[in-house]
Amino acid sequence: MYRVGLTLNHFAETFVILTTSHRTPSRTRTEEMPNALTRACSSLWIASLASLVVPTVPSSSYSPAVYHRGAPVGVKRPGFMERTLVLLDVNARSPIRVLNDNFLSLQLDPSIIKDGWLDFLSSKRLVTLARGLSPAYLRFGGKRTDFLQFNNQKNLAKSRGPGPDYYLKNYEDDIVRSDIALDKQNGCKVANHPDIMLELQREKAASTQLVLLKEQLSNIYSNITITARSLDKLYNFADCTGLHLVLGLNALQRNPDNSWNTSSTLSLLKYGAGKKYNISWELGNEPNAYRSMVGRAVNSTQWAQDYGKLRTLLQSVRYYHKAHLYGPNVGRPRKNALHMLDGFMRNAASVVDAVTWQHYFMDGRVKKVEDFLKTRLMDTLTEQINKVIQVVKAHTSGKKVWLGGLGPAWTGGINNLSHTYAAGFLWINTLGVAAVQGIDVVLRHSFFDYGYTHLVDQNFNPLPDYWVSLIFKRLVGPKVLAVRVAGLQRKPQPGRVIRDKLRIYAHCTSFSNHNYARGSITIYIINLHRSRKKIKLAGTLRNKTVHQYLLQPYGAEGLRAKHVQLNGEKLVMLDNETFPELKPKTLRAGRTITMPPLTIGFYVIKNMNAYACRR
Repeated sequence: MYRVGLTLNHFAETFVILTTSHRTPSRTRTEEMPNALTRACSSLWIASLASLVVPTVPSSSYSPAVYHRGAPVGVKRPGFMERTLVLLDVNARSPIRVLNDNFLSLQLDPSIIKDGWLDFLSSKRLVTLARGLSPAYLRFGGKRTDFLQFNNQKNLAKSRGPGPDYYLKNYEDDIVRSDIALDKQNGCKVANHPDIMLELQREKAASTQLVLLKEQLSNIYSNITITARSLDKLYNFADCTGLHLVLGLNALQRNPDNSWNTSSTLSLLKYGAGKKYNISWELGNEPNAYRSMVGRAVNSTQWAQDYGKLRTLLQSVRYYHKAHLYGPNVGRPRKNALHMLDGFMRNAASVVDAVTWQHYFMDGRVKKVEDFLKTRLMDTLTEQINKVIQVVKAHTSGKKVWLGGLGPAWTGGINNLSHTYAAGFLWINTLGVAAVQGIDVVLRHSFFDYGYTHLVDQNFNPLPDYWVSLIFKRLVGPKVLAVRVAGLQRKPQPGRVIRDKLRIYAHCTSFSNHNYARGSITIYIINLHRSRKKIKLAGTLRNKTVHQYLLQPYGAEGLRAKHVQLNGEKLVMLDNETFPELKPKTLRAGRTITMPPLTIGFYVIKNMNAYACRR
């Protein structure tokens, strides 16, 4: 049967044998199986393969894996019954999905204006790190989208006035001098900020973060002014890094009849058009939650009318008359969010270029690292995607769906957890699930600064999820391959069914990676088991060279580590403009892939010449 993503019963290109054992077999026993047993396994292989010939409709569902306890200590099971053998195959003739080239994209929270980090987006190191993840969209939005107030004022820094003390005044003056220096640059404006300036900014941001967190927990937000200078800096960052800016507009500016007030937005559009800023747009953030946030509800009919008004406004400004518009940007697809999405699609499906919604996995107050390893938690995304796609397809066909504002936890994430190695399992599984389910773009919250779900910390150092994202960008292309599987397993024992902890996805290798010829295939695997697993490639994969990119935590902190190693080498920036070499480990043809416990691996099958991946 076809499967389009792998949990234990899903897999990779052409034929693959997955060998799993709770008691890890030695290599010698695996390779020196008696001839009689080999002939028996061959017969069973052929019988299993025959079952794959029956055509089935590609499915995006996930089957729970069936695992079994090993034999009691000292008891030896005969022959191949000691292992679970799974025969797997990928349809390499054609992709089941072709995603957006910007599939993995980024988000910045408007709080960077309030805590001052917007002034440092021109940092050479930040620009380098963002370039590493291009091409991508950069969504400027979040809960504070609806508290942004545009002020067409050129230089906010000069109007701030002196700080409360000498050092802060000098800091403010430094910002002004930095702005003046940037204005003199042509093209991409990049700065090297002094260490003392960065240290003062970190102190300022730390105190502001406490205010922001208090606002989030109390659901009472203050307004944030986005000036012309702020927009200039934001757009410069996007333009320098090869990211396409998607700017969120305040939807809570309302007229007495509860219709959307467009006066501030029109001023912003005219300024952006005058500067020829290539921007896409969205309106508001999680409108289904407005009642709890500000005590004012906006129903789906009104929301559709507001989006129609924004589309008309864009068409009235010549430079933006063909600009893209995304929405309705509802929250997690529960009852009220789904009701709003359904009403919006009924009235305004043609107004937006893609349908957007948001998903978070857990409460930010959770404090257990084990929560990031729960397969039931991972599987909630599949259920949510199915709900959204069902509503969208009921009203229109062919409309792209985006997953925006995605993060491991709400309320800004979890300190010492949601920006560690452990969170990478949720992130890479999200990319795999979204790809096979047909989500066109996934916007990760947040690239930098806000809370504990970011990819880059306030010292401008990449965190584990950044390195996962970078390797994904380098190796994984937009073409998703369907997987089919047949297996030979022992009879399940009652009560021994465990949800899948080995998840495998297959794509064509990225065409932008010139180290690999077109036709190569990239498989990425998540091993959530606390024991190593062996994967034997066979069939047309048997004699192909494999490049391994194995990610593991670096240091004694284990799953809580904030550093990762690639094939045993710690990943760290060499300087502000230079990435480390992402050097693969070459596995000789026919060699078994061994996945250590609790690891993430990318495997490029070189020179496959797969038809689906050649063009």
